[in-house]
Amino acid sequence: MNTNTPFAAARLIKEIGRGKDGARSMSRDDACALYEAMLARRVSDLELGAILLSMRIKGESIDEIAGFLDAAKGFILPLTAPVDSAYAPVIIPSYNGARKKANLTPLLALLLARRGVPVLVHGVTQDAGRVTTAEIFSELRIQKCETVEQVSAQMAAQQPAFIAIESLSPAMSGLLNLRRILGVRNSTHTLVKLLQPFHSPALRLNSYTHPEYLHMLSKYFSTHPNHDQGDVFLMRGTEGETVASTGRAQRIDWFHDGASRTLLDTQENLAGGTPEAPESIGAQATANWISAVLAGRIAVPENIERQVGFCIDVARQIKMR
Repeated sequence: MNTNTPFAAARLIKEIGRGKDGARSMSRDDACALYEAMLARRVSDLELGAILLSMRIKGESIDEIAGFLDAAKGFILPLTAPVDSAYAPVIIPSYNGARKKANLTPLLALLLARRGVPVLVHGVTQDAGRVTTAEIFSELRIQKCETVEQVSAQMAAQQPAFIAIESLSPAMSGLLNLRRILGVRNSTHTLVKLLQPFHSPALRLNSYTHPEYLHMLSKYFSTHPNHDQGDVFLMRGTEGETVASTGRAQRIDWFHDGASRTLLDTQENLAGGTPEAPESIGAQATANWISAVLAGRIAVPENIERQVGFCIDVARQIKMR
């Protein structure tokens, strides 16, 4: 295929652009072809804007998500998991950061890594009005990875490997950045959280914010199992992040081979009473607090400790299969 050939998207825009009630979803093959053309920038700017806004209004079907991810595979940096580890990698997407509560995704990653679990964190480096995982990692002196070799070296050193989306998938990063122009999120904001860049099975942590995404993602993981990809934990996000809340525990569902099992139900009461928390959501204050937890001066929040246990158990099972 000539990657420079313009992709005629009008016939698909006609289907997805009829509004929330009149629009029809694309087949998996059509969604794959369209998203591949979007990532390869074979779609005109006018058509691209129409597609992004149409999908924003219509919402993604599970076949469209599957097709989009099929296309994304060719635009992701391929990574290799450590062969000598007793655990499959745990993949933690981080695209939201902290706005009201401290972002403790780095704590989750560090707790897993020091137990010997290979950990990959991917996400954005900056987000206006939020404190990102990348900024907290920087305060903790954990360097950002940009290459396959750097990711492998970081995991071999039992440190979380953080890679920005612009390095993991420059093409997808470009579509994410269109939010600054259009003012709204697009399908790629959902897709990046589902990425599995390893050749071998892994455990992906995934979260949702809006209830409709719980239904859609649950159905997707149940009806589109990919044995080569590994397993998924799905939970309500803590401000969009896939780390357990230090307050009331969120439900965690485990998806494996199309079947789901609830590992933890939503709890009404605070875990362990009122937990300690960083004095502010700032990157430096959060990093200092995380360092105190790792040093044993502050107890690991009960819900995060429980989440770590679930991850370790399933990552070990995946590796043994």
